[in-house]
Amino acid sequence: MEFEEFAAARSPALLRYAILLSGNREEARDIVQEVLARAMLRWRRLTGAGEPYAYVRRMVTNEFLSLQRRRRKYSFVPLRQRDLDGPGAPVAPNPPHADDELWQLLGTLPRQQRAVIVLRYYEGLGDEEIADVLRCRPGTVRGYASRALAALRIELTDTAARGALR
Repeated sequence: MEFEEFAAARSPALLRYAILLSGNREEARDIVQEVLARAMLRWRRLTGAGEPYAYVRRMVTNEFLSLQRRRRKYSFVPLRQRDLDGPGAPVAPNPPHADDELWQLLGTLPRQQRAVIVLRYYEGLGDEEIADVLRCRPGTVRGYASRALAALRIELTDTAARGALR
């Protein structure tokens, strides 16, 4: 497969993935554009190493995490389902169907935990595959997922309790 074919076929999926990670459509476009420019330069090596999508997805993840490390303060822009929809939008194995509140809560998670949740529930990856993308151990992935889900559960419970008191 040539780079142009790959970019045309996989850009929408990469963009949606980057949007879920960053919570910001413009930042996601910048991430994907930067990653695709670097991937184009390494294309022969990428295709020779196996599945190029997995490698480019790892590049997107690393670029997102790298951007977050360079910033002192990160402001999360809440997503709505319509931000993820659009022409040519790929169908995810488990498409996200969450309300704005859940997207806001996802934005409060630390970057590694957010990446694990997005890789697991949007990309449909298992612990071993997530560990490969994040370059950590599967046990670390399970720990991140556990802490992220616990934090989300607490926030959702607190929000429901506040709503019941009104």
